[in-house]
Amino acid sequence: MIENYVKNSENIDSPQVDTPHLPQSKFYLKIIGIPYYPHGNMQDHLLSQDVGLVIKQNQIFNNITLASKPRVIKVSPKSDMAIIWVNIWDAQSDVKTKGFINWYL
Repeated sequence: MIENYVKNSENIDSPQVDTPHLPQSKFYLKIIGIPYYPHGNMQDHLLSQDVGLVIKQNQIFNNITLASKPRVIKVSPKSDMAIIWVNIWDAQSDVKTKGFINWYL
């Protein structure tokens, strides 16, 4: 609906508008319980590019736009678990973000 309004409006130069949408806010998701060394090899740890690929391929992340690349943080120096922080763009009412609460991947 918004895209049609922008295209048909005489006061807006529609080619300069990338993707018309409602005002959005940045929300974050915290994903826990992920192995920091997914293949068991202590030299090969989880990278943000790997997480980004999984997010793009997973159907529960359809219609989700990342605000930045995912961050992978090791829980502690002696731990083999990671915390992944994912920033996403969502409507100000955080409709998409609320759908991820207590979701298992």
